[in-house]
Amino acid sequence: MRMSTYVTEGERVGLRPFRSADGPEFTARVRESRELHRPWLFPPATLEEYEPYAARLAEGDSRAGFLVCELSTSAIAGFININNIVRGAFQCGALGYGAFAHAAGRGLLGEALGLVLGHAFAPEQRAGLGLHRLEANIQPGNTASIALVRGRGFRLEGLSPDFLFVDGAWRDHERWAITAEMT
Repeated sequence: MRMSTYVTEGERVGLRPFRSADGPEFTARVRESRELHRPWLFPPATLEEYEPYAARLAEGDSRAGFLVCELSTSAIAGFININNIVRGAFQCGALGYGAFAHAAGRGLLGEALGLVLGHAFAPEQRAGLGLHRLEANIQPGNTASIALVRGRGFRLEGLSPDFLFVDGAWRDHERWAITAEMT
């Protein structure tokens, strides 16, 4: 029986935690994907930026980070993070994600997001996160990101003016959300 390095696997992708050893591949993919990500996303592009980023994702109970890897090659295709996890009566987290250019448009991130939803909403006693709600805050012009969450059943809940500081300015964001009952 093969031991999997993945938290969960789909047909084409697996999710696994960030590791220090992933820094060179991750940052190379970020640099290759700069045109795809701008002006929406600014992931770490150097090892000096990657190390604290990956370390923060491994800290405590307030976030979880997953590398999206192609099962056929183990290549990193993207990432999905659950940030700002709040427990208690809220049981909610905020999504951050990005595909890398070589994997964009192939449905890999959509498959991975489905896996993240299953893991996030699974009870903790079944090795899930036991969350009730996930939110994605997306700039209105980011049509690819909106299509991704809409395709996974998220609902649009409103617009937050001047919500996040991105690329040197406070940007409006649409609030998209999904609950465990919606999956």
